[in-house]
Amino acid sequence: MQTPPPFLNLLVIRSADLDRAERFYRVLGLHFERHRHGTGPEHLAAEPCEGGAVFEIYPANAKAGSTTSVRIGFSVDAVDACLDPLVEAGGTIIQPPADSEWGRRAVVADPDGHRVELVCRPPSAPQ
Repeated sequence: MQTPPPFLNLLVIRSADLDRAERFYRVLGLHFERHRHGTGPEHLAAEPCEGGAVFEIYPANAKAGSTTSVRIGFSVDAVDACLDPLVEAGGTIIQPPADSEWGRRAVVADPDGHRVELVCRPPSAPQ
């Protein structure tokens, strides 16, 4: 019997400014709660995304290292409509919107420098 492949259930990035990061990711429709586990730092935890994945943002610190080399991807309803609000929330457009084999796509850097890929798949595109 073959076991099913694992699925992503948690993604954690680090930010120099939790409030600024929260403003940016809220533009995409993520809703956060503040959490603290034991004596750990206060951090942001988004409600589970489709499929059950939890997206967390912890404060950046010298011990943990940077997570800015992580590329994050979100499927959105309208790539072009997201861009101006993301820039207003501190983002920088890295790749402007363009049609691709995956659908309409753009890449934005969040205020900490994480590359965030946004894609809107056409109705006929594979998931």
